[in-house]
Amino acid sequence: MTTMLDLSAIKARQQKTWASGDYHAVAARIYPISELLVASADLPAGARVLDIATGSGNAALAAARCGCLVTGLDYVPELLARGEHRAAAEGLTVEFVVGDAERIGYPNGAFDAVLSVVGVMFAPDQEQAAAELVRVCRPGGTIGLACWTPDGFIGDLFRAVGRHVPPPKGLRAPAEWGTEQRLDELFGTAVTNVRATRREFVFRFATPEQFADFFRENYGPTLKAFEALGAGHGGPLHADLVELARQWNVATDGTVRIPSAYLEVVAERAGDGRTR
Repeated sequence: MTTMLDLSAIKARQQKTWASGDYHAVAARIYPISELLVASADLPAGARVLDIATGSGNAALAAARCGCLVTGLDYVPELLARGEHRAAAEGLTVEFVVGDAERIGYPNGAFDAVLSVVGVMFAPDQEQAAAELVRVCRPGGTIGLACWTPDGFIGDLFRAVGRHVPPPKGLRAPAEWGTEQRLDELFGTAVTNVRATRREFVFRFATPEQFADFFRENYGPTLKAFEALGAGHGGPLHADLVELARQWNVATDGTVRIPSAYLEVVAERAGDGRTR
């Protein structure tokens, strides 16, 4: 149960986690996930779009390329600044704002579409985050999500890190958002016409060691795990990450190619009479 957890403290730690390292380096690799989601959502030009936990703006920029009126929301100002630079470089208009996925500062039904790509899934209070996502989407609007699955590579990565630095006891795993069962629990009758598609993103590295180094240096959750273990004590975790890459590698040319499953969901926000 999450009721006994100090969710505010957990969120504060998460904010520092995502501000550490260089998440944009990771986001730059996985941008095709956002492009595919926006294509699946089939957003019309002029639609008001909110990208929750936008990071450095992958989904926000993809929606802006469709002519949408886009707001990107995140609680890490450093990542929003990267998004602003990206938008300027591409000649796109996106409003980037500091905000909390669990307390979105916009009125009910303010947006025609609400998106999140491997972002809102990390909110510690999953029920509250899902409720806010629905609240700010107008009835009949579009909700689009892409979330790592628990049975895929990233789910395994989280478990590998958790064996060395356990997550807070009782906290729901973020990768549960990558299952249709959990999404049904979170959204219930608040959404309709749900289209769930299991997809794969392929991480590519020269060697398993390069993968482990890249995630240690750039991905906040793994970087903070190494910091928690302390100087000189991260060797076993690094070895586990190298082994994980070897286990999931499907390349046969000496390089690393890791298929990483995620669940893409596009749904319609139900009318007022069908919401919880």
